[in-house]
Amino acid sequence: MMRNNRLLAIILLSLLAFSCGSDNYTNLQKSEVAINENVIIDTIIVDTEEVPIQTESHLSILIAGDFMQHGPQIQAALQPDSTYNYEECFARVSPVFENADVAIGNFEVTLGGKPYAGYPRFSAPDEYLQAMIDAGIDIVLTANNHCLDTGKHGLERTIHVLDSIGVPRIGTYLDVEDRDYYYPYLLDYNGIRVAILNFTYGTNGLSVKAPNIVNMMDTTVIAKDLVKAQAMNPDVIIAIPHWGIEYETLPSKEQRMIAKWLLNKGVDHVIGGHPHVAQPMELLNDGQNFVAYSLGNVISNQSMPNTFGGYMVKLDFVKNDSLTMLYDCSYIPYWVSRPHDNGFTHNYRILPLDEPDSLLTVKERQQRDTICNAMRTLFKEHNVGDIKEIGF
Repeated sequence: MMRNNRLLAIILLSLLAFSCGSDNYTNLQKSEVAINENVIIDTIIVDTEEVPIQTESHLSILIAGDFMQHGPQIQAALQPDSTYNYEECFARVSPVFENADVAIGNFEVTLGGKPYAGYPRFSAPDEYLQAMIDAGIDIVLTANNHCLDTGKHGLERTIHVLDSIGVPRIGTYLDVEDRDYYYPYLLDYNGIRVAILNFTYGTNGLSVKAPNIVNMMDTTVIAKDLVKAQAMNPDVIIAIPHWGIEYETLPSKEQRMIAKWLLNKGVDHVIGGHPHVAQPMELLNDGQNFVAYSLGNVISNQSMPNTFGGYMVKLDFVKNDSLTMLYDCSYIPYWVSRPHDNGFTHNYRILPLDEPDSLLTVKERQQRDTICNAMRTLFKEHNVGDIKEIGF
């Protein structure tokens, strides 16, 4: 009986050491285990191999396209007390932003103050930015062709407003010191480190006034920025360029060339904007790299074909110890209902493609179906890889 008890004790200790998997239990020495009131085994030595505990972290990043603010949008948001209300614009899409761990959007206007103006020199009310943030946008991109619309004052005021409400911004800077400190932007979330770059092809011919800096699509500068980004020891590098030809639904040769160059330089994923229409996506290199050439407008008053809709990209990452992988990527298409489409009963609204017919006017249904068919046809013909569509 004592012999069986001794064997049982050894088995129990071995199981205990194996299950704990920590340094405290790797080598148990001189442990006393009571078998019953009469038997105590001491000086039992149990040696086990250390069992590594794998930790798994997750991060979902949602990237949206161009947040525009044309004159009719400003008028539609104007309230009787002279404030501006954009709540209805983002009400339906807000859960999509909030569902991601981090949501990023291109702020293609300036906060230049009054008088507010739309195209061609955008100056939006501060309430517009606040509505985006309240809806769930976490990081704002500012390197685009309209970032100098209200000059040095507008560029700097936009930065100051963003900083005052604690919203990270990427793309434009007060001076060299500001850029050196904040760029490349490093997102560190749940143990996953993501370096993000943002730059633009141009600024509509407007010159940057010293000491301000706008990140430009200059490969010599970008190469240096990538060296700095890689020194930050990121798990993922994402480049978000403002590029391409407006209203073209297929990427230009330059877009393809720059995308390839970025991937060769160590960028993992490239998500573009500026053409104001949706362009195709590509999942490359056995799913290691994702390229979206243009997400289109998030919200605007543009009426050119394909400009009143677009898609957001959702990238899901998983990290096991030191290995980080893109384990899922998807896109979320949408369209924009405008007041003159809904009988002026609503503000501009970002809506899903499956918005019920019963909630829409005849013109809204036509607009929805037009953009829906155009995007799905484009993606069916030109997307590369298995990239799934998901809804709101």
